[in-house]
Amino acid sequence: MLEDMIKKIKVYNPHTDEEIISKAYNLTKQAHEGQKRNSGEDYFVHPVAVANILIDLHMDDETICAGLMHDVLEDTKVSYEEMEEMFGSEITQLVDGVTKLKKIKYKSKEENQIENIRKMVLAMANDIRVIIIKLSDRLHNMRTLEYMTRNKQVEKANETLEIYVPLAHRLGINTVKWELEDLCLRYLDPISYYEIVDGINQKRSEREAVINKIIGKLEAEVTDLKISYSITGRPKGIYSIYKKMKKQNSSIDEIFDLIAIRVLVDNIKDCYAVLGVVHTVWKPIPGRFKDYIAMPKPNLYQSLHTTVIGEKGQIFEVQIRTYDMHKTAEYGIAAHWKYKEGKNKSTNFDQRLTWIRQLMEWEKNTKDSYEFMDIFKGDLFSDEVYVFSPKGDVIDLPQGATPIDFAYRVHTDIGNKCVGAKVNGKLKPLTYKLQTGEIIEILTSKNSTGPSKDWLNVVVSSQAKSKIKQYFKKEQKDSNILQGRELLEKEVRKKGYDSSKILVDDWLEEISEKNNLLSIDDLYAAIGYGTINIQGVLPKLEKRYEEKYREDLTFDDLSDEEVQTKKKSENTDNISIDDLSNLESKFAKCCNPVPGDKIVGYITMGRGITIHRIDCPNVANIENKERLIAVKWDLAEKSKYQVKINVLSTDSPGYLADLTQTISKEGINVIGMNARPTKDLTFNIGLIVEITEKEDLNKLFAAIRKIKGTIDVYRVKN
Repeated sequence: MLEDMIKKIKVYNPHTDEEIISKAYNLTKQAHEGQKRNSGEDYFVHPVAVANILIDLHMDDETICAGLMHDVLEDTKVSYEEMEEMFGSEITQLVDGVTKLKKIKYKSKEENQIENIRKMVLAMANDIRVIIIKLSDRLHNMRTLEYMTRNKQVEKANETLEIYVPLAHRLGINTVKWELEDLCLRYLDPISYYEIVDGINQKRSEREAVINKIIGKLEAEVTDLKISYSITGRPKGIYSIYKKMKKQNSSIDEIFDLIAIRVLVDNIKDCYAVLGVVHTVWKPIPGRFKDYIAMPKPNLYQSLHTTVIGEKGQIFEVQIRTYDMHKTAEYGIAAHWKYKEGKNKSTNFDQRLTWIRQLMEWEKNTKDSYEFMDIFKGDLFSDEVYVFSPKGDVIDLPQGATPIDFAYRVHTDIGNKCVGAKVNGKLKPLTYKLQTGEIIEILTSKNSTGPSKDWLNVVVSSQAKSKIKQYFKKEQKDSNILQGRELLEKEVRKKGYDSSKILVDDWLEEISEKNNLLSIDDLYAAIGYGTINIQGVLPKLEKRYEEKYREDLTFDDLSDEEVQTKKKSENTDNISIDDLSNLESKFAKCCNPVPGDKIVGYITMGRGITIHRIDCPNVANIENKERLIAVKWDLAEKSKYQVKINVLSTDSPGYLADLTQTISKEGINVIGMNARPTKDLTFNIGLIVEITEKEDLNKLFAAIRKIKGTIDVYRVKN
């Protein structure tokens, strides 16, 4: 196998380093020894197959070595350091990059999948060859998918169609893209797949006869041009036929343009000369001509496409391109690795792929994971239109793009200040759908008030949507911060928490970081804006709160300051504990029971009994229930109990005086008070009062609610 591989490499790279290829081959064989695939074959068959796919793509020595060893770091005992010592940093980093990408899971927890996609984008930016290796790995896995379970087949096929096929398309590696598409269809819709295969086979002889006749006629005409050329028939991919059948709601018998002819010539001038011949011999179908030579696709694909009608009404496509263009069309970015003086050098081709740079920019600027995923998928799947700037620059945009999309593609400021547009010199509405070949001029104004929110319903490009959203997020950040903070505080109050004890900066910063946000204010702003749901934040805070205030229920070594420790005196004198009268007791800080509350005791190790409300969440979550004991209130003597309450009021003159007067009338002693204004012109008043029983609290609440300006009053549970 090794000899055959090296022989294939030398066809396109006579200066290949046979020694390093052999070393990678032998290490892989040794490292995977004893490992088997689902098919029962030696695992070593897989990396060799991946390497051969890379050779078919005419990749460099480093990439081929990394393809051979792409599973070595993950599945064998060979370490990163050992590989680096043997093969150097370049090859080892390629292998490591592929290893990290292998962790991508389809339909796993969505956030994990999104973060893995982010890693893929970063890997592409660091070295695009990582993705080429990954595509080759995926192609061989799809070729051998028959040995997996039906569920796995569907899972892998869906993943491939959603992520890897579009990637192959964007990289221009059409040989890989077409095969992946057909393999995906085979497992996702096997009935349709085999129906198409049978339909193609049944008409093969008829189709080949037509192709030969077309080629013969075209050759007779092109020969007169006295140029070098080659003409071949190009079969339509099974998946492309399938899509056309679905789109047209037709059978394979009704798909007429299954025939395609490809003409290869030496230079661009000859391309247009052949096009003239084609349109002379056969009638072109209006609107079906595409000049990708003058306006290359973002992956640098170049070709002339025209669809014509044959003598007997047969519809067929003709593609015309140079030999160099054909190489790029088949192998995409992989075609741009050159070999000189025995060294493998890549061109700056990867830097010319603007979509990768755009993805990198969005990856940096888009902190919301779900928004980034929308951008990523939208960018991969979109069909393109190609338009000109007034200076003649070609701009690619998604199908259905508007002048607003164009404006944001040129520059963010132009998009934000856009007030109108000219298309081919004529004023057009901003909702106008751009067409390939049009010249776009954006009209701006210094007095522009910025984009409209309605634009989000007009634009189709991910870039424009992202920039518009960023504008409004920035413009409305202060109000969003305020709104988000108030929403979160309101929610924790509703749950009965003291906001000062659950809205802890360290906890909020931790949640911010997990959501790729830079600060707590950014978290509040995201909540206010609606990109982050409170229900996704509150459980995390409650978990942290529970961990800190779970008392002795799960940790017997909590510090004394975490609980309100009192010997059996004062408040706890009113607690009756059968047969345990000599034990020290204390009230739990997490729920602060007062007379009238249903209570339960918890025996701690070395510190007596902790008294909880029976509805305390910590009691509900306790594991060792046997340490719970029955306790009850003994109210023969009236004792004082401290309770925290919060009053939410309007910012009205004299309210605080009315509040203190009301509390005094109820015979309640206030031992602590703080009041702070909120940004929505309300006041949050925190009080610590002394009561003898729960009924005192109910009466106090009723009295406070009667005060003009009271919005809410509630007991703080901790």
